[in-house]
Amino acid sequence: MEIKPYTPTVAERWDEFLQRHKAATFCHLSGWQRVVENVWQHRQQSLFAERDGKIVGVLPLFLVNGWFGSMLVSVPNAVYGGIVADDLTAHQALIAAAQALAEDQQVNYLELRDSQTAPPQQGFLPQDLYVSFEHPIPDNEEDLMSSFPRDVRRMIRLGKQFGFRASVGGIELLDEFYNLYAASVRRLGTPVFPKKLFAEFLCQFPTASDILLLRDGQRAAAAVLSFYFRETVMPYYAGANPTYHRAGINNYLYWELMRRAAARGFTRFDFGRSKRGTGAYEFKRGWRMTERELPYRFFLVGADKLPNLNPTNPKFNLMIEAWKRMPLWLTKLIGPKIVRNFP
Repeated sequence: MEIKPYTPTVAERWDEFLQRHKAATFCHLSGWQRVVENVWQHRQQSLFAERDGKIVGVLPLFLVNGWFGSMLVSVPNAVYGGIVADDLTAHQALIAAAQALAEDQQVNYLELRDSQTAPPQQGFLPQDLYVSFEHPIPDNEEDLMSSFPRDVRRMIRLGKQFGFRASVGGIELLDEFYNLYAASVRRLGTPVFPKKLFAEFLCQFPTASDILLLRDGQRAAAAVLSFYFRETVMPYYAGANPTYHRAGINNYLYWELMRRAAARGFTRFDFGRSKRGTGAYEFKRGWRMTERELPYRFFLVGADKLPNLNPTNPKFNLMIEAWKRMPLWLTKLIGPKIVRNFP
């Protein structure tokens, strides 16, 4: 068995391996790596294990240099990452290669955003900040509706009664989506990603991503950019006009997404990650979906403690409050320059 560096010529074989592996996620695909390279210019460091000419394991990996030092991350902009391997031998070989790479490049740390518990590995420290939420999607709308708590059903019905008009598309809906998204993250005090990021996702995954947009007449009310992988739909970036919160806009948006995904044959809804104690966590928890801890792990090289680059870090409080007060146009201008440092 050999450990080899990823090159674009391997992309098709890489994705074929992931399509058949139960531990693989959308974030592992080669298209995700092209998005990271095209938008952020982070250096590609991905590895794969090959045995008898066959790929038996992959590790998408990028070198990120920024304000907080250097780090090897699997994978930037992703809630999932880490190693996908057919067996323990391939897994351990990829881990050893990644650790050697981290030490050779003298990064602060190596971060693996595993979606499932991995075999124990000496030298790694766990981080239990995040959880994910998931829910089965039955093909019957009545069964789907009845699977949610009463309060969620009530908010969905409010959205139905309001009469939002839904559209599904791609790049043609990007401007309306981006305005809603940028305004939403500003209200949270979070720097906004560049519009190019979303355009790249839609370009790299033309049949596996889309935008669902809700309108009130001609006015954009809420939107979500979602990814599709095997049986799963994953809403990934979203925004809503707070004017419509009492009309159940957020609940109705995800209901509409699930309803439409079920009609297309998808059977699993992945609500993504949230940090315990945040508003996003409480909103998702209210749906009573299955909650699963994400077993992220770190191998420290130059750093002496686990990083804490999430918005709940008290060190960011002043910046967050200042960001909430900035004009929207200014956050769109400088946000992408800041957020590049938060992989």
